[in-house]
Amino acid sequence: MSSDVVGPELSTAVAISLPRANVKSTMGSTHSHISLASSSKHSRLTSSSCTDSKHGLSSIDIVEGIPHITGSLDARQYKTPQFAQRLLDIFHELAIPSWHKVTVPPSTIHIHKVSGALTNAVFFVSSPSAPFRTLLLRIYGPSSGALIARPRELHILHVLSSTYHMGPRVYGTFDNGRIEEYFDSVTLTVSTIRESRTSAFIGARMAELHGVDIDALEPKPVAKNTITSEQIVSSWTPPARRVLDLLSPSARADFDLDAFLCRWELYITWLKSTPGSGADCTVFCHNDAQYGNILRLKKMKEGTPEHLQIIVVDFEYAAPNPAAYDISNHFQEWTYNYHGSTPHLRDPSRYPTAAERENFYTAYLSHREVPLPSGRTVPYSSLSDAERADELVNLERQVRLWSVVTHATWALWGLVQARDDVEAGDVPEFDYIAYARCRFEVFHAELDALALGF
Repeated sequence: MSSDVVGPELSTAVAISLPRANVKSTMGSTHSHISLASSSKHSRLTSSSCTDSKHGLSSIDIVEGIPHITGSLDARQYKTPQFAQRLLDIFHELAIPSWHKVTVPPSTIHIHKVSGALTNAVFFVSSPSAPFRTLLLRIYGPSSGALIARPRELHILHVLSSTYHMGPRVYGTFDNGRIEEYFDSVTLTVSTIRESRTSAFIGARMAELHGVDIDALEPKPVAKNTITSEQIVSSWTPPARRVLDLLSPSARADFDLDAFLCRWELYITWLKSTPGSGADCTVFCHNDAQYGNILRLKKMKEGTPEHLQIIVVDFEYAAPNPAAYDISNHFQEWTYNYHGSTPHLRDPSRYPTAAERENFYTAYLSHREVPLPSGRTVPYSSLSDAERADELVNLERQVRLWSVVTHATWALWGLVQARDDVEAGDVPEFDYIAYARCRFEVFHAELDALALGF
């Protein structure tokens, strides 16, 4: 889509600086993925002209030490010989480790599409006939430009990987994608995400992410207690409205965007003015911790803490938010099976039980840096039993309040993502319109249940 851009950064005119990062996954598959990158307020785009007559390369831009080339790939053509050849050309032009040194026939490379990815197309690339390292190829979705500020994403990936060791290496980029390091891991599933130990590990890892320095990660200064979900609703509403204008009158009747926005403004204003809601203490959140973005490493060094086997990847939507927003969103993702027959529909019976939520909260709070979500400045491990119980109750309340907000943001996301399918009149692989309709419905239902009078 166009450049309606995203989230906290509303300008695309920012120099990119590509990174070293950690594992990144999109939804699905028993493999691993990765993604991260960088663009900073201090970064400068430096380009060096390189020529390579063998591979037809006219120039390579060096962006913060990472090569970028002009050109694109059509994800729909990934099974064709032409796609394989162009991909190999890109490997050579970007001087991808090991791959660029040997001429490889296109017929010998294996391109495996990772199922379930909604924003991007993700592939594992390998060559069984040669000792090349497996790579992760990420091709950006055509509508993602209206949702994701790529320069900002790249900056975040770079800082997370280089400073916090939370990400994969990015070997290079091209116009609509990038080549990333592959990690030997297994992507979680709709079932494994529910396992008690696994869920506790996820809670611990989320707490660690929430402890990173927001000022170091954001390419531009961020106001204290910035609520990105509020900015996202504002940013994504215009492109969402344009998609609604493309629908038939009968389909459009299912969405009353003006009524939604009226209730949204009342609710977010109430949240920000309500003591104890968590709005006054934001942290750096992943904002998309669904099972396809969570990996389990197959091997770890001896002596490594167990919870570090879990890696949360795909930081496209990462930004400051209240901690409870991130947790709420994760819990909502339990209710979706992106590999089932109706991946766009929510199954409320799969929402974590009270015991499952407490298991997650306890692990989260045990690894959370102070201040805790309640505002306490004493570590959870040092609290009395009564204080710990109070902390659990407080976090449960905040999660319920911010759950409403998750539905607002993802409802608009669904509409924006639907644009290309609507314009082309295609039968979509994933029904974004139905997904958006469901999230709007749950937004109103959960808001009604709070009985706030609006």
